[in-house]
Amino acid sequence: MGDGALSVWEKSSTARVVPPARPRKLSKVPFVELADGRLQGVVSSGSDIGRVYVSSVVAGTYAFACSTNNNRPCGGARGWFCNHIRALVDEAVVQYGAERVARYLKAEVTDGELDADAITTAMTRTRPAQGDNSAAAPVFSRFLRHLAYLELAPSTAPLPEMQWFPTTRAAA
Repeated sequence: MGDGALSVWEKSSTARVVPPARPRKLSKVPFVELADGRLQGVVSSGSDIGRVYVSSVVAGTYAFACSTNNNRPCGGARGWFCNHIRALVDEAVVQYGAERVARYLKAEVTDGELDADAITTAMTRTRPAQGDNSAAAPVFSRFLRHLAYLELAPSTAPLPEMQWFPTTRAAA
């Protein structure tokens, strides 16, 4: 059964997957996403293997937030981007490409090459405010959900929580 047998709805109902710009190393920043009007993700602690930070930067205003997975504030994010946020921007550029990250964050890079440092510099020039940590819980929850999928054995069988999606090529 070729593509011609699928309805317009069935052809358009699948999510488009964008391949990463370059392969990433997941040890420092295991989760990064451009979602909810923010660059957000989970960054590993450099000093404690059991601690991670949930960091985010709001598109347009560049308001930033960084806290541990148990909602304690980051000691480095005191009026400026901490190292966790800088690592998050670096990995977002690896994952999505510098142009896409700059466009999503609405960062206007005027001089030099477009890379993670240029995007970070353009954002810090605006002297962004420190935002609230309200995004931390949903971001960390999504990260844990992604980890749970990694623990599943490879299979082509449907996942129970995805059963509400209609089957493709179902006979009417």
